[in-house]
Amino acid sequence: MISAKVLQQLAETHGTPLFVIDHDEVRSNYAAFKKYLPRVQAYYAVKANPEPAIVKTLFDAGASFDISSIAEFLVVHENIKDMPEKERHDWILDNIIYANPIKANETLAELDSYKPLLTFDNLEEIKKIRQYAPNSRLVLRLRVSNAGAMVELSSKFGAEPDEAVDMILEAEKEGLSVEGLSFHVGSQTTNFENYVQAIDLAALIFREARERGYDKMNLLDIGGGFPAPYDESVRPFSELAKRINAELDRLFPADIKIIAEPGRFIAGTAGTSVSKIIGKAVRHGKLCYYIDDGVYHTFSGIIFDHCRYRMGSFKEGPTQICTVFGPTCDGLDVISMTEELPSNLERDEFLYSRNIGAYSGATSTWFNGFPPATVVHVNR
Repeated sequence: MISAKVLQQLAETHGTPLFVIDHDEVRSNYAAFKKYLPRVQAYYAVKANPEPAIVKTLFDAGASFDISSIAEFLVVHENIKDMPEKERHDWILDNIIYANPIKANETLAELDSYKPLLTFDNLEEIKKIRQYAPNSRLVLRLRVSNAGAMVELSSKFGAEPDEAVDMILEAEKEGLSVEGLSFHVGSQTTNFENYVQAIDLAALIFREARERGYDKMNLLDIGGGFPAPYDESVRPFSELAKRINAELDRLFPADIKIIAEPGRFIAGTAGTSVSKIIGKAVRHGKLCYYIDDGVYHTFSGIIFDHCRYRMGSFKEGPTQICTVFGPTCDGLDVISMTEELPSNLERDEFLYSRNIGAYSGATSTWFNGFPPATVVHVNR
């Protein structure tokens, strides 16, 4: 963890708002994922935080990548662009999955020469892939329970389990190769039973496919959702990994490749924001602080990710429940209505928020003309 003293020094040097990325934490989280899920190949979900320096750190550590757009593909591609053509193509075959089930025609056409690994979840997508990316290798995404997830995804993506094998056979009829199954239990899933149920369901569909004559699947993608330790309510990752390992070993032989798409788990604890108090007022009897970062910027996860970020002060003093507002004119720009902070903070002093590395700066805007936070990378 980057110390409070270093965070203050960075803010004084670079100004605020500031978004500090701890690359040692990125490496540590990736190593923990590999340690506790040794059978699972980690494909970092670039959407969680697409900073090129994070992607480079993970590439150097041996990670693979889950992408959802051509822009994300190009961020990853920067790390392999100087490889010989065949080596580059082989690396993409083994290390990238395009895990967005719905893709534009232009995206498919651009990816086709790489023989990409793509997810799909409906019959219309099969036709589209057949027309624009016939060299693709496919993974069918299943609809599974997202109960207990902070961000629910099953209403938007996933084939119904009772239609899964029919869809696989339809893809084969169109000349496409379905190599496996995938699922996503929802982002920041603290209900570990979701993984157990989804793995069991995938095993049943593997078996049904074989019984109906399709025996070409050799891959299971257990998706993302691995929870970042935002607070003490999140049970240890090692506990979740133990449950996942037991089900994988029980239901899937060693020749089935297992992959996953951790994003938040790797990036979440690696980011810290530092902001400056630009105003202070008492409204309706309540102390309010206004800072130079907000929900249109680093704290966008409050809106888009249903996440709450705790604020801290470098200064000590008597505390009280405060409201913290962002800098824009929008009444939506509220970081917290119930933040316990010192009541003696003054203009130009700093606040900070840890564990803000995922789905935060990734969705920053320039609303009201306020720029996104300056990003600083720290390698300890």
